[in-house]
Amino acid sequence: MSDNLDNMDSLVLDVLKEVGNIGAGNATTALAKMLNKKIDMNVPKVNVLDFNDVADLIGGPETLVCSIFFKIEGDLNGSIMFMLEIESSKILINLLLNGYETDKIDDFAKSALNEIGNILSGAYISSLSGLTGLNMKISVPSLAIDMAGAILSVPAIEFGKVSDKILIIETEFLEGKDNVRGYFFLVPEYGSYDVLLKSLGVTDNG
Repeated sequence: MSDNLDNMDSLVLDVLKEVGNIGAGNATTALAKMLNKKIDMNVPKVNVLDFNDVADLIGGPETLVCSIFFKIEGDLNGSIMFMLEIESSKILINLLLNGYETDKIDDFAKSALNEIGNILSGAYISSLSGLTGLNMKISVPSLAIDMAGAILSVPAIEFGKVSDKILIIETEFLEGKDNVRGYFFLVPEYGSYDVLLKSLGVTDNG
């Protein structure tokens, strides 16, 4: 069994896609409770991409994005990153703070985004823990606003030790006319995909 995503068969990918769907669904429910608004969700797109292609998915390496990064500790170790295009970030701030608008994302808005990221990532990890029976907890969130290429260079260094590919859950939240697109990245430490797949009762062909 390999320690990476490079030789993943269709069964393993289907299972990971289902994990992504359930996690995104629970994150949407948590977001709706937090905002006290009806939030709909399009069916998440769960993909395994070459890490070098991730920035293109978001609009290119020079696209300005907001990322919220957490370490995962416990039976499964690694990190999770939730990334939003900057306009989607502003929509979420507006929804959470009841019309608070800002051209620049100030400290107050950053605090709101950290809380949103904490709720969403916590719901996702809680789903993953429930499905796998693994004990996991996430760290205090770390927020960054920069170009996608710069932000992705940090997990790329760590992730390169594990695989050339990465699991991405693209989620679209809908509230009235507002459309928010976000991306969850699961970045495991070496060997953690083995732990994850064994806990789900599947193996790959590596």
